[in-house]
Amino acid sequence: MLRTQVGIIGAGPSGLVLARMLALRGIESVILESQSRAHCEQRARAGVLEHDAANLLEDIGVGERLRREGLVHEGIALRFAGRDHRIDMAELTGGRTITVYGQHEVIKDLIAAAIDDDQPLLFDVENVSLHDVESNAPSIQYRHAGELRTLECDVVAGCDGFHGVCRPSIPTAAIRSYSRTYPFAWLGILSASAPASHELVYARHERGFALQSMRSPEITRLYIQVPPDDTLEHWSDDHIWSELNTRLAIDGEWSLNEGPITQRGITPMRSFVADPMQFGRLYLAGDAAHIVPPTGAKGMNLALADVRVLAAALGAFYTKGDMRPLEAYSATCLRRVWNVQRFSAWMTQLLHRVDEDPFAARTQLAELEYVTSSRAASTALAENYVGLPFALAGVLA
Repeated sequence: MLRTQVGIIGAGPSGLVLARMLALRGIESVILESQSRAHCEQRARAGVLEHDAANLLEDIGVGERLRREGLVHEGIALRFAGRDHRIDMAELTGGRTITVYGQHEVIKDLIAAAIDDDQPLLFDVENVSLHDVESNAPSIQYRHAGELRTLECDVVAGCDGFHGVCRPSIPTAAIRSYSRTYPFAWLGILSASAPASHELVYARHERGFALQSMRSPEITRLYIQVPPDDTLEHWSDDHIWSELNTRLAIDGEWSLNEGPITQRGITPMRSFVADPMQFGRLYLAGDAAHIVPPTGAKGMNLALADVRVLAAALGAFYTKGDMRPLEAYSATCLRRVWNVQRFSAWMTQLLHRVDEDPFAARTQLAELEYVTSSRAASTALAENYVGLPFALAGVLA
């Protein structure tokens, strides 16, 4: 039998950052992760950090490599009708920026820091189940290294993703789900080639959406809109590059830097919100509580905002015996969650081909023209893309 103050299920960004923030407050935790350390550190996912998210990682002492290797971007390009329209985010938001730094790199930094600090962190955990979460003495049962164990704690943090065990542990009568499935998916690739643009390029094309992003000055991340039931077998390397060059074409001299495709996959597009994000002493964070379409680059950022609230609330609980911030956890987080859902859905609608309706296509172009020609509209996009300051969304210090 093991005992800790906070049992954390999941060693993704939300679980690892939460443990780090709790440790800085003198609060004990144990992290349980079903995957191996290698899997957690090598799974390449989103790589755009909002202004405050990057600052948060630096504030908790895991930002040294981020600041050295991360790519700071002051703008993005919206490309349509053969032209680029740059949104100068830094100028429009008083100097706020984004930083391109892979999620798996964030996880590597957090795991290294956790090990250096002797943070209890168990990988390859099996058969996790939650017990008595509605009481003041919840517990987590799991199997590790062939041994069945129980972790007793005061609080359980569910940071185990959309398919984890935490959200399904809440009785169906106690939680409501909101969801939307989009009629398209993203085919994404990693290419061992330099990005053709030093900033992200979001392209609206009559054949469908495309995005040029990057992971480093030598690695390009590219996406194209595909049908939701599409398969990788339909996409040879030549087909992928031909479609990308078509959709990202621009008047004048410009072309992608093609290189070996080192990774590819098809990602469905969906939105999901669980309400409330808590039940008894169980608190959901990150993908366990919500999913956003990747168009707005918000998934990891929203997870970090969640655990910032949770860490502060747990600090109030353990130092002052004040339960009010914990009781308000879900309501506090959901204000930001729904604002991010709104922005992500808007960005998705703005850039993707949805149907054959010529009226819808013309209004979409009109919206793009308005966003790129109106300072007020450009500012709204920029403010949301770099991330609203935590204080504006009710996030606790």
